Amino acid sequence: MAGKLTTHVLDTAQGCPAANMTIELWSVQAQTGEKTLLKTIHTNADGRTDVPVLSEAEMQVGVYELVFSVGAYFIQQAVKTDEPAFLDRIPLQFGIADTQAHYHVPLLVSPWAYSTYRGS
Repeated sequence: MAGKLTTHVLDTAQGCPAANMTIELWSVQAQTGEKTLLKTIHTNADGRTDVPVLSEAEMQVGVYELVFSVGAYFIQQAVKTDEPAFLDRIPLQFGIADTQAHYHVPLLVSPWAYSTYRGS
């Protein structure tokens, strides 16, 4: 099995995929917490990325962080939120221990709540 990292975002407030959401991928030094931005991507019409966030060739053991720009997304959607927004940027930090495994990190989000899990 080829290892990879994928994600998708579902807008639970509107009951649809979260299209055109900006997502940053960071590498995190476990000892120091220092972060390095690896890439910035956007979701497609299905709330997924067109290519894996990390491909098989890019997979390395380590700590990573996906940062989802949900505040900007809900502004684009003209969803009524407070100013400042209750949720703006959601960081999800996780570890990759097996570079041959598929790590899927979905986000279910509204302007007021979110949840995640390790999917398949």
